[in-house]
Amino acid sequence: MWAIRRASACIKSQPLSSRTFRPCNATFNTTSSSYIGNIGFGGPPPPSDGFLLLRRFSSRSRGPQSSFIGNHSFSSQAGSESEKETIKEADTSGSESESESENELDLLDTEEETAGKTDGERRGSSGLFKVVADSSSVLSAKNALDKWVKEGHDLSRSEISHAVFELRRRKMYGKALQMSEWLESQKNIELSERDYASRIDLIAKVRGTQKAEAYIQKIPESFKGEIVYRTLLANCVLNNDTKKAERVFNKMKDLKFPVTSFACNQLLLLYKRTDKKKIADVLLLMEKEDVKPTLFTYRLLIETKGMSNDIIGMEQVLETMKAEGLEPDSRLQAALARQYVYAGMKEKANEVLKEMEGSNLNENRGAFSSLLQIYALLGSVDDVKRVWDACENSPRLEECMNAIEAFGKLKKVEEAEAVFDQMSKKWKKLSGKHYTSMLKVYANNKMLLKGKEIVKQMSENGCRLGPLTWDALVKLYIEAGEIEKADSVLNKASQQLNMKPLFATYMLILDHYAKNGDVHNAEKIFHKMRQGGYVSRYRQYDSLLQAYINAKAPLYGFRERLKADNVFPSKTLADRLAQVDAFKKTAVSDLLD
Repeated sequence: MWAIRRASACIKSQPLSSRTFRPCNATFNTTSSSYIGNIGFGGPPPPSDGFLLLRRFSSRSRGPQSSFIGNHSFSSQAGSESEKETIKEADTSGSESESESENELDLLDTEEETAGKTDGERRGSSGLFKVVADSSSVLSAKNALDKWVKEGHDLSRSEISHAVFELRRRKMYGKALQMSEWLESQKNIELSERDYASRIDLIAKVRGTQKAEAYIQKIPESFKGEIVYRTLLANCVLNNDTKKAERVFNKMKDLKFPVTSFACNQLLLLYKRTDKKKIADVLLLMEKEDVKPTLFTYRLLIETKGMSNDIIGMEQVLETMKAEGLEPDSRLQAALARQYVYAGMKEKANEVLKEMEGSNLNENRGAFSSLLQIYALLGSVDDVKRVWDACENSPRLEECMNAIEAFGKLKKVEEAEAVFDQMSKKWKKLSGKHYTSMLKVYANNKMLLKGKEIVKQMSENGCRLGPLTWDALVKLYIEAGEIEKADSVLNKASQQLNMKPLFATYMLILDHYAKNGDVHNAEKIFHKMRQGGYVSRYRQYDSLLQAYINAKAPLYGFRERLKADNVFPSKTLADRLAQVDAFKKTAVSDLLD
């Protein structure tokens, strides 16, 4: 493979640093945070007949540093090739790919038990679920579960799995964790590796990855399998914690677990957000370990190429996928169409959308939600209405939510309200996320009073305010120019939530303070993010620096702070930092010296 041969030649020409090398053992060095396997660079590995992905992905990278050639480190040593791309990735942290990562975990403890069942069977009423969901505290949940067992109710494996599935589906992770802890205390219930993995996932989501990692030590050795560690890995990725994710991956290698597509996809997902230059390293590792790319792998690469404005490279990845015998599913097609929209290539986007629709729109019901979203991105009111008309007579909840958001994006607030009213009448008991879809419309259209009314309805109907609701509420006040109120809402969210507020929620307020040159409050939010468990990265530092620039305030010790967090400034960031560096040299300062 020519890309690897070039990599070998280039690396040989570079002076070696003090990195530790363990040849022929692809892993991450946690002491130096570098990728030290190098896949045995004494000579290039034998060419692969089928694995074209590395060549296709690396061949159109911009400059030698973009591929495996110049930077074979899996560390956090350099900024992304483009600050704009890094910021764009952080701003789209709720993307479909990342949602899939979470969904894979959400089903990890129920996928075996629910296999082959219909949606109706999986989502039917569960008495055990209701007992846990209706409890108001940890103690009441325990008492209610004890009472449930004493009354002779079913506590079979299928009933337990169904209850956990329902709690996760509603993102009631705190309740699910209470149930998991209670189950572990029951001596007559035999736990499996999947049960422990589910517990790891819930602890990570509710209490953080540090607590989840500590819990692994309490798991019996016979149950500390690959699924337990990959669950921790995925949650580290969810938090963009590069160091810990690399360390967990190393641990899995040290334990001799096989390298799986799931683990590699998690690394790809992480580096797609944090450092795209390392993606080629993961692809090389996959080739060495004979790990076949999945549709999710290709979707991540298509999104990465699209976000780098490399449309030709994106299309080559698609060609490679088809050459490997894989056909795009609706999710991958949706990702492709989105990237065409972002690139301003509306005709190509429409071609993909027509493929998704097929010859008969009604026969492709699974694509409706994506079609609503992407037609809204294209600004096509007629197409959004056409797709909504196709499902209006018997809509699904997800379709209603996407229609509400699509009409909201198109500034068609009345149409969004009509869909919400229909949804409210069809489903008497809506959850917080359903109200939040309408709240986001009011926030994006600066309709403060109507937004407050929705929140009031949620409270009256006993809805739980989750991270997405708080995020929409913060945006509602920011768009209305009430930054102090938005800050107050964030404070309440951090105190009341069993889960931490979203990264994007913090950034909404931090960016606003930065724009206004409010250094004091920008530093306050920056500190709260650290307290909340969000690792300081380029994105936060970039916004904080902007606060100092806009305030025209001198900046002390910023480079040291970056170094302490292992964030290395790019040339652009360094140039901006020089504007407010308190110790910069000027003609006057030289005279005074």
